[in-house]
Amino acid sequence: MAKVFINPGHCIGVDPGAVNGYYQVAEAEIVADVGSMVKHYLTVAGVEAEILQSDNLCGENPRWPNVCMEANNSEADVFVSIHCNGAQSESANGTEVLVYSKWSKSDSLAHCIQKQIVDAIGTSNRGVKARPQLAVLKNTNMPAVLVELAFITNMDDCELLITKKDDFARAIARGITDFFTKE
Repeated sequence: MAKVFINPGHCIGVDPGAVNGYYQVAEAEIVADVGSMVKHYLTVAGVEAEILQSDNLCGENPRWPNVCMEANNSEADVFVSIHCNGAQSESANGTEVLVYSKWSKSDSLAHCIQKQIVDAIGTSNRGVKARPQLAVLKNTNMPAVLVELAFITNMDDCELLITKKDDFARAIARGITDFFTKE
């Protein structure tokens, strides 16, 4: 049975991540909900899933579980970190998925997830991008992606993040199962 390690970004009560002051919502809360739903949909689909939201990516905050170490010890087949994007410009919008490097299994997983989100929700397609400096992509042993659902700093995107959590979760789960059926 395939196994997925899900990491909702940031940490409720410790690091809110990006925030939309108008709607009074924080990234950490939105991605915690979406991550839990992804786990549920994967489980229903027969995929084992583990979830960890922590303010410790690689040992920098020992008060919390180490995300990369836990993922690497989990024997997961893939790692999926879930985030909301943010920008100074309120016009920035859309979905993108980040990977350590292109033309890899991570890249294939990223394209599956990106397609499902854009097709299901209609967000702008910002594509799959290499970000080798990101800790969770650099320090995990399995194919890993970081999903930027949409921009919490954009009013239209933020409304989607609030009202379409279930749709985002279903799309991510479908993208993951699409990847497993291709492998």
